[in-house]
Amino acid sequence: MVSRSLVLGYHGCDLTVARKVVSGADLLKPSQNEHDWLGSGFYFWEDSYARALRWAQDEERGQAGKIGTAAVLGAIIDLGNCLNLIDAEHLSLVKAAHEAYLEFCRVSNLRPAQNRGKDLRARYLDKAVFETLHKLRQEEGKPPFDSVRAFFVEGAPLYENAGLRSLDHVQICVRNPAQIVGYFLPHA
Repeated sequence: MVSRSLVLGYHGCDLTVARKVVSGADLLKPSQNEHDWLGSGFYFWEDSYARALRWAQDEERGQAGKIGTAAVLGAIIDLGNCLNLIDAEHLSLVKAAHEAYLEFCRVSNLRPAQNRGKDLRARYLDKAVFETLHKLRQEEGKPPFDSVRAFFVEGAPLYENAGLRSLDHVQICVRNPAQIVGYFLPHA
């Protein structure tokens, strides 16, 4: 019997996108931005409808025009073979991938990517490290990770000298779309 680790994920998006994906009229498209911190894939906030909605509302107010009406798409996700960075054991894999990425840049005479922006939200370096990690696993004949799960520190401190911030969350990047068991429109 296969053990499953099911979680609820929430994806901020346009209402039209959410409705089309739930009805089966369209597929959710993976994010492939150069600054996606966990690498390419389908991004979800774990157990945080409110955080997904806030992101969609911020995008709705933004200049990009990607979101006309803010909405949240819910998903039931089987993490599968998960690179779970909440588990300290997996962090050594990321560290080794960083070292391999820097060595690749050195021998290729390339300048390593850098994380930038407020709260380092543009995670160019992190994306390069995770993509290196996935490529190394493939080259070594190891099974690919279906998902990546990590804690993300974001926002203003909750109070003076706080270790918690106003937008802290757990982010999931689903690399294998077969791990998304189903979609739903959550109640507000």
